[in-house]
Amino acid sequence: MARIAVIGAGMGAMAAAARLAVAGHRVAVYERTETYGGAVRRLERDGFAFDTGPGLLTLPAVYRDLFVKTGKEPLESVVDLVQVDPSSRHVFADGTEVSLPNASRAGVVAALDQALGAGAGARWGDFLIRAREAWDRTRRPLLEEPLWPNWSVLMREPYPAVPHKRLLRTRRACTLYEIGAWELRDPRLAALLDGYALAYGVDPGTAPASAAILPYMEHAFGTWYVRGGMRELARAVHERCVQRRVEFHFGAEVTGVLEKDGRTSGVELADGTVVEADTVVGTGPWRLRRLVPRRELYGAKDVPPDAEDLHTGRVVVCLALRGAREPDAVHRTVVYGPDPEGELSEFAHGELPEPTVRIDRPDDPALRPDEEHESMVLTATVASGAAYDWTAPGAADAFAEKMVTAAERAMPGLRERILWREVRTPVHTERETGAEGGAVPPPSLAGGEGTLHPSNSTAVPGLFTAGGWSHPGGGLPHAGMSGALVAGLIVEGPEFRGSQ
Repeated sequence: MARIAVIGAGMGAMAAAARLAVAGHRVAVYERTETYGGAVRRLERDGFAFDTGPGLLTLPAVYRDLFVKTGKEPLESVVDLVQVDPSSRHVFADGTEVSLPNASRAGVVAALDQALGAGAGARWGDFLIRAREAWDRTRRPLLEEPLWPNWSVLMREPYPAVPHKRLLRTRRACTLYEIGAWELRDPRLAALLDGYALAYGVDPGTAPASAAILPYMEHAFGTWYVRGGMRELARAVHERCVQRRVEFHFGAEVTGVLEKDGRTSGVELADGTVVEADTVVGTGPWRLRRLVPRRELYGAKDVPPDAEDLHTGRVVVCLALRGAREPDAVHRTVVYGPDPEGELSEFAHGELPEPTVRIDRPDDPALRPDEEHESMVLTATVASGAAYDWTAPGAADAFAEKMVTAAERAMPGLRERILWREVRTPVHTERETGAEGGAVPPPSLAGGEGTLHPSNSTAVPGLFTAGGWSHPGGGLPHAGMSGALVAGLIVEGPEFRGSQ
């Protein structure tokens, strides 16, 4: 039985901890804040409750596998998991609206044809077929297996775009923009595609064509909600860890990773306490470097860790509303700005764009004080602290005003219903997760301009990394997968090749 120290209590870290405990190891988690869940947080005030992190879950099979492998019981026995239908409502810049059914390609095609005109649905349906091929090509290496040593082969574009004639030459789409312009051929369909990228923290202005897998995942596997809020999923994972005798130490900041005889030997805490451990599971590789001074975590041939604050963040506006939620209200509505493909670039010039806003309004009594009120969350993907100063006076409120204005396009009269609001920016994300600049990790993507995250193993024997800043990247499903990969590498060794 090995002693394992886990740095942080994010979803990936807890997923690894539960699996390692079941494998017979003694596992202790050291979290610098006073709670678990990482970015999966909840704000509570005056009887209202709000998810301030992810509002929906895709690929629930990841967490179903976690609960089966750590307790032989279904996920649905510990949380109330429900499929959201319609999956989402979309309000485009020209006022066109469409609601898309959950996990039904034929239904989506029909809805788009009716809303956008004959042929629009067929073009989106054909795109999803090509997106599925990209998914099939990258699913195992990007999600289910440890990062390949020859990871550079993953930078080949997996999206099988159809050839396009341009200036007497045949070209294939290699970017999300080219898919929208050449294949979808409708600014609203292009905006729909861009919106999926933004929701995952991917800049559609620079995204590779392989980002097509993001809408494919939702269309193929559906979108799901946990009653009581997504924080309930974090609670369930934490409780599973406790049941498997994982020790949690909150308010315990790790300030150093210790080594002895060339491998990790434990961690040192901010109060000077030294904790001995045979193996350490670390946090984001960019921050982990500070805990291992004078040591290179990765070799020249490995994927280097990106500076976290180069990635996007999120602004969340929590709205406490007077008045009952309409019975036919849609759980998620996306309201598109005039330029989703370019809106993130405006931050670099010190400007606030007209944002694409996601509106989450769950039909969940647990999130509101009574039936005469409603809890609502607005979310926008934004530049993180490196590109925009969210601490500047009025910066957060000015952007929140733009988000409320955008939301009113889908919900006229919204502003008059607001009792109060709380605005959360990348500053809050940095405080809660430790990510520099309050950035949110994107998922791993293949292709020439894709994003790959460092391997879950490091050059330091006995030191591993789990969570969104490591392979396979950010998002609730990806975090769960990272925990499974780390546990496999520790239990089975470097020969581990993922679940079969």
